[in-house]
Amino acid sequence: MYSAITTSIENAILLITINRPDKMNALNKTVLDELNTAIDEVYNNQAIRSAIITGAGAKAFVAGADISEFQGLKHSEGMDLAHKGQYIFKKIEDAPKPIVAAVNGFALGGGCELAMACHFRIASDNARFGQPEVNLGLIPGYGGTQRLTQLIGKGRAIEFLITGNMIDATMALQYGLVNYVVPQEELLNKTKAILELVNTKAPLAVGRCIKAANAVFDHTRDGFTEEVKLFGECFATHDMVEGTTAFLEKRKPVFQGK
Repeated sequence: MYSAITTSIENAILLITINRPDKMNALNKTVLDELNTAIDEVYNNQAIRSAIITGAGAKAFVAGADISEFQGLKHSEGMDLAHKGQYIFKKIEDAPKPIVAAVNGFALGGGCELAMACHFRIASDNARFGQPEVNLGLIPGYGGTQRLTQLIGKGRAIEFLITGNMIDATMALQYGLVNYVVPQEELLNKTKAILELVNTKAPLAVGRCIKAANAVFDHTRDGFTEEVKLFGECFATHDMVEGTTAFLEKRKPVFQGK
């Protein structure tokens, strides 16, 4: 089905692997199109409760966009490319199921932007993050200027963007760019363990937590108003009845996502 990514489902977790190790998993048109399809599966496949995005091999998560596809593009074509990348990455950010980046190695340019579009990030100890677009006469175009500023603050983000410097996993943890740093051989197991815990929670409530948190950065919505609305919606779900009943009966709830 796919030529540039691979997917597999285990314990209700969809593992999406960018599979171009000979190109350091660089994002080209095929990768973006296939990633878009895989994210649609996250939304639509009821057997999937959460997802992981990672890169093939030990060297790179995604080492950037495929620059060979940039040559010869005009102004409007560059904008079209950015619109496409932002559309797919926003779909990741807005997914009603958690999508976590397991960052193994280099996450540069579009790779750093992809990681930041995920709901949170876990890094291997050899991970490196950077937005080196200024070295190419460019800026990040897939949401990187916005999400980096949201995640690490304006001062650090601007320094990061205008120097093009990389930071290692330890500094990324210090900055709040990643939640955990683990040895590379433990990366997927750590990520899966967190999602296996999340998968025991009420799916509709999990999705609404993500939606409410995203509202913090959406200037078209008031986050507190959004929270009230989403909180109220939970009272119309079977899972809320089951969760509260199970609590009072001192038993584990059995959530159905209804």
